[in-house]
Amino acid sequence: MARDICIDRCICYDRTFAELKSAAAVESLQLDEISKRFGCGSCCGVCRPYIERMLETGETVFHQIILPR
Repeated sequence: MARDICIDRCICYDRTFAELKSAAAVESLQLDEISKRFGCGSCCGVCRPYIERMLETGETVFHQIILPR
């Protein structure tokens, strides 16, 4: 079942998407700036599509696998 999946963070840097969303909102950060500041999205890259979706929709917990565009 898809609901068994719960993706809520960058696994390389152990930063939740909620943390990243807060920082992005306060500092008007985009994906590349989040990567530079927190490292997220710059190592294995698995979290990049989730961060992109987070920035687009505000979601911070995902119940499906999102592939890169």
